[in-house]
Amino acid sequence: MTEFRPGRFEILPVIIKNLLIINGLFYLAQQTFPESPTANFSLEDLFALHAWQSDLFKPWQLITHMFMHGDFYHILGNMFALWMFGSVLENLWGSARFLTFYMVCGLGAAFIHLLFLSYELTPLIEDFQAREKLGIINEAVAFKYNQIINTATLGASGAVFGILAAFVYLFPNTYIYLYFFVPVKAKWVGLIYFAFEIYSAVQNAAGDNVARWAHVGGAIVGLIIVVTWNKTNKKTFY
Repeated sequence: MTEFRPGRFEILPVIIKNLLIINGLFYLAQQTFPESPTANFSLEDLFALHAWQSDLFKPWQLITHMFMHGDFYHILGNMFALWMFGSVLENLWGSARFLTFYMVCGLGAAFIHLLFLSYELTPLIEDFQAREKLGIINEAVAFKYNQIINTATLGASGAVFGILAAFVYLFPNTYIYLYFFVPVKAKWVGLIYFAFEIYSAVQNAAGDNVARWAHVGGAIVGLIIVVTWNKTNKKTFY
């Protein structure tokens, strides 16, 4: 088994640094122009990801949603994970390959999220349209329909889950210190976290406003890419 010993490990490599800056600037813009029912301008309407059945959907949202976040703890968690695991991958692969990986994971997560969202939305649309033709408006269906079709999805989590999946695959025996004190091997953290996300996505519990299928999708896309790139080059990092 080969150990990964980088000759010149950069704590803040160039792509990670620029991603942190861009995400920070987007978050600053969100705080400068907060969402308001009376506002004429909405960053979320423009840049967050919407269902493709929505009038608010724009193609560029597939990319821009990765730089938008819901609150301070949302961006803090994503950026910490991006730096913690992404720095290792960028040092290993180089900047160009890492950026490609990051963007493909984010796009893959967005497409998978939209597919499941569309699956959930289709029967609601059909039911709503049928009732509308009959002059019967079901308020519960109308509320659910409007909630889903106009709800924005935002965050770098899909791409970050791809990074986590790649890290776990490449360095399964590396210890991750949960809460900075509890050492757990990366493979167990990855498996438990992934299983939890799948369970939560299938449950689709009321009040869960996390895009679980985007997390699952990002992890799957990331795993497919890293397996393809590293069929005969699996490493262990200590």
